[in-house]
Amino acid sequence: MSNTIIRSATPADIDDIMRLIEEGRKKMMDEGNTRQWANGHPRQEVVEDDIARGNSYLLTTDEGIPLATFALMAGPDPTYTRIDGGSWLNDEPYYVIHRIASSAKARGVMRQVIAYALTKTRNIRIDTHEDNQTMRALLTKYGFVYCGIIYLANGDERLAFQLTVNQQPKRACYRKLMEE
Repeated sequence: MSNTIIRSATPADIDDIMRLIEEGRKKMMDEGNTRQWANGHPRQEVVEDDIARGNSYLLTTDEGIPLATFALMAGPDPTYTRIDGGSWLNDEPYYVIHRIASSAKARGVMRQVIAYALTKTRNIRIDTHEDNQTMRALLTKYGFVYCGIIYLANGDERLAFQLTVNQQPKRACYRKLMEE
């Protein structure tokens, strides 16, 4: 995807963000991931809080057409304190990617989001539902390592992944990510 911009979201973007989240929810449902964003999650109040804290971003065309949304925030993330069935790659400071969703027409979004996150940190954590095969495949493609199971505030399990560039600087997937 060329000619795109990542920028901080503003309150004026809330309708576009919620539309992108709904498109993302529909894509997940169509792919058999019916449980991850069920019951209206993520709610608009969560997105508004992300915006207020400066953690919400939009990927747009250079003409301003919204293609994707995501939250990117510095850790620690309280839901990442407990991890079962494995461990994090390190205890160094990290950023977390949450609530990533894109237009059905958008391509290459995950690569761009990760590349953007890597401008802020060299240590990224992310989680996803076990049914989200698309996200799991993308995380593997871009060099994330499965670390174990974390628990959301409501107790739901999620598969946890981490990309630590300092431990993997010569991996082909990292080079590819930064060269694209």
